[in-house]
Amino acid sequence: MSQKLTVIVSVLTGSIAVIGANSLALSPIAPSISADFSVGITTTMFASGSYGFGTTLGALFLSRFVDQVGVGLSLCWSLAALAGAFAVCALSPGIEVFVISQFAAGLAAGIGLPAIYAFAATAAPPGQESTILGRVLVGWTISMIAGVSLSSAVADFLHWRGVYWALTAGAVTALLFVSKIGRPRQQNVAAVKISALSALGISGVPVLILICLAYMTAFYGTYAYIGDHIHSQLGLPVTAGGMIALTYGLGFGAAAFGDPFIDRFGVSRILPGCFLCLALTYVLLGLAAESYVMLLAVSFIWGIVNHFGLNLIVAGLCAIEVRQRGAILGLNSAATYLAASLGVLTFGPLYEGMGFAGLTFAAAFVSLGAAGIALSALRRVSCDTR
Repeated sequence: MSQKLTVIVSVLTGSIAVIGANSLALSPIAPSISADFSVGITTTMFASGSYGFGTTLGALFLSRFVDQVGVGLSLCWSLAALAGAFAVCALSPGIEVFVISQFAAGLAAGIGLPAIYAFAATAAPPGQESTILGRVLVGWTISMIAGVSLSSAVADFLHWRGVYWALTAGAVTALLFVSKIGRPRQQNVAAVKISALSALGISGVPVLILICLAYMTAFYGTYAYIGDHIHSQLGLPVTAGGMIALTYGLGFGAAAFGDPFIDRFGVSRILPGCFLCLALTYVLLGLAAESYVMLLAVSFIWGIVNHFGLNLIVAGLCAIEVRQRGAILGLNSAATYLAASLGVLTFGPLYEGMGFAGLTFAAAFVSLGAAGIALSALRRVSCDTR
């Protein structure tokens, strides 16, 4: 990579890390926030739902600005709004202001994520879109490690408000760098005024969005309950669940070295096989349910396969219609946060009735369905980055 492209990738990776860290940081520090505001833990976690709802609305109704004003300017807007929302979170006098601030942060993230993905695909040299996207996606690994681990440490040694001051600083730093790296080449962005919902009418988009829903539902539905399984069924401390997040994140990041294969062989050829591997990985998680060591090992593999799954979905969406990337990727972000809610709600009864192993087999079935959709539908769609 050129020096300029290296800087762009680093800045975009950091921007994802800031957005992702906010979504993951709340759970570990929620008890401290609840105690400070004298409210129950359920009330505090309502802020998480508020953030997700805001992100969905932002992705659906605001992501079109990515196509209208360009990826660089829209990302700057998003980061500036995030910095302001995080600062208000840190200064919140009560839970009501905190929840509203998280909703505002969600709206900003709904623009930011499509802008980051579109920026990466636009800045990448022709034929290397998936490779560059994969490196930017490592930001999710950073956010998982920082959001789960560092937020707890900051809350313990300083205060939970320090977490949001750190996120404010991260957003401001990313904003300063984004404003300096310039604008990537763009193709007639001003002529396109399509909304995220309208993007469903573009050939190939509904198929990949449906695959995204299946992918994210299986992931969030499984990830939401693996920590409780380790604590309540295996009798291990809560910190043991954090190690699962760490090994998953390391696998997710390590998989970036294999992303050039996506550019070489194409999304439509690799995606069905990737989801078959993902279905097998969920089966392995179920078989390893009674062994913490085996769960750690399979979680690393889970991270690797999920990295490829996410990269394939985003790369495919980026390639369908270059001038409408913002709207299309906004639809992807909306589907992601919808699936997060669906996963938690639908997999909860499965977990209670069938245990963690039964839950993972359901996730395998969902992933297998996504593989079938990919195998039958993507051959008729132009979604390859080559």
